[in-house]
Amino acid sequence: MINIEDTAVVLIDIQERLVNMLNKQEPVVKATTRLINAAAIMNIPAIITEQYPQGLGKTIMDITSVMNENTPIIEKTSFSAMQTPEFTEKIKTLGKQNIILGGIETHICVYQTALDLLKEGYNVLIAKDACASRSTDCFKTGIQLMKEHGAVISNVEILLFELLKTSKNPYFKPVQALIK
Repeated sequence: MINIEDTAVVLIDIQERLVNMLNKQEPVVKATTRLINAAAIMNIPAIITEQYPQGLGKTIMDITSVMNENTPIIEKTSFSAMQTPEFTEKIKTLGKQNIILGGIETHICVYQTALDLLKEGYNVLIAKDACASRSTDCFKTGIQLMKEHGAVISNVEILLFELLKTSKNPYFKPVQALIK
C-alpha cells in the first residue's frame, strides 16, 4: 500500500486544447482536479507538465486554481516527461518511490512517461479516471500496455483512500469532501 510520505503526483498535459479535443471532458477534469486538490491538502508533492504550451495552451484553470502554489509546471516537447531534464531532476529531488500518474493522452505522453518511470525503478500507479485519449481504443490500449509493463492500474478514489488509511487521518474530512 502506498503512503503519504513516499508518494508524489504527476499530471501530464491537462491543457486547454487537449481537454477540448476529448469527447468526454468532464470526467477527466473532475478526476484530475480531485487528485491535485487532494495532493495539496495532504501536502503530497506534485509536478504538472505542459506539452508545447504555445500551441496546446496552458494547464486548465480547474487544475491551477486548486494545486499547491509550489507545484512546478514544466514545459516539455518530448512525449515522455522523463526525457525533459528539468522534470527528471525535479522527480529525483522529490525522493519519492510511488508516483501517481494521470493525464492526456494516455497512449502517448502518459504511456511513455510511465514506462520511463518504471525503467528508473519507480512504482507507477495509474489513476485511470484521471487519464484520457481522443480515441477510446487508444486509451484502452495505453492502459493495457502500462499494466503489462508493471504499472498498477487504479483510480483516484481508491488511491486517495489508500493514502488516508483511516477515517482518523487528519486529512480524511477535507479529502472526503472532494469525493462527495
